Amino acid sequence: MSTTLAQILRRHWPAYLARYGAGNILPSHHAAVEAILSCHTAQCGGSLYRCECGQSHYTYHGCGHRACPQCGHREATDWIARQAARLLPVTYHLVTFTVPEELRAIIRSNQRVMLDLLFKESAATMRDVARTKLKAEVGMLGALHTWSRQLIYHPHVHYIVPGLGLSEAGSPVIPNNPEYLLCVKVLGARFRSRMRSALKTRHPHIHAKVPPAAWRKDWVVHSEPVGTGKAALTYLSRYIHRTAISSERHLRERNGIVCFQYRDSKTRELKTARLPALEFIARFLQHILPKRLRRVRAYGWLSPAASRKYQRLRILLGGDTDNQPPMPTPVSGPTPVCCPRCQRPMTLVGFFGRAPPPC
Repeated sequence: MSTTLAQILRRHWPAYLARYGAGNILPSHHAAVEAILSCHTAQCGGSLYRCECGQSHYTYHGCGHRACPQCGHREATDWIARQAARLLPVTYHLVTFTVPEELRAIIRSNQRVMLDLLFKESAATMRDVARTKLKAEVGMLGALHTWSRQLIYHPHVHYIVPGLGLSEAGSPVIPNNPEYLLCVKVLGARFRSRMRSALKTRHPHIHAKVPPAAWRKDWVVHSEPVGTGKAALTYLSRYIHRTAISSERHLRERNGIVCFQYRDSKTRELKTARLPALEFIARFLQHILPKRLRRVRAYGWLSPAASRKYQRLRILLGGDTDNQPPMPTPVSGPTPVCCPRCQRPMTLVGFFGRAPPPC
């Protein structure tokens, strides 16, 4: 039988606090656990429904926290729809920037500075190389991903990049080979150089902690064509509105051992990881981002500040200017439910706070 993340936290969070001390745990970790434990309980309030047959029914709301595995499905679906409306009729590429293993612990200990730097310097790398090789500006939509299949801390950034650029003259530049965008070796070398320079000049105390071997390694950048980009958007949505552990992992816990499934990256075999409960919680919590740190960022002519450039490319590529992509709209209210007695749609009567109203 599957186990939920909330059930594991209810059983083992007190022991986790006792081992590490409440004062030594980050406020963002405390907030995430509190939200997950309150999700779909009276603490989050709920909605009251009534049916014509006289039946009343209430449902509890979700917590809405971005680390909660029970929340985010609707937001992910809406996000995909909004971004899909902005896709252009070109081949898209998924470009992934990673860092050497020696930097992972340093990034984890300095998340606000280092994750911001990871975004800025990887995007600047794409900008620099594109200007040199394509003689044009590219647009990028990036998403931060911090976990491996076994929940090990492995920070990297995925970019969805349309296979075209915008020249200084304002005309589209499309590579001769739509399956190829930019040389990954050049990108890796430039990324390493920019990160080293940024740390050395702006954060010398962090730079001093980086082992010299990290700067001697080849930094890995992966790039592959992904067709129209719709599949890549679905892929990125897993990291934007979902947590490091989801229901697809078939989470189970017994006698203090947590098991979850993962697919081996080399053999593609489905395997099972087994971790002591406190180790599992520690691995999960390390992927909770600091408050207000943005997981998704757009650069180049895909950034909000460059909307005119995007619209120009859309027009030049034959886009429908009368059917503009929809603006993001907030998701409000729960999904209507059917009557458990007669199965007809129920009417939403209202919302309640921390306890269900008397029926």
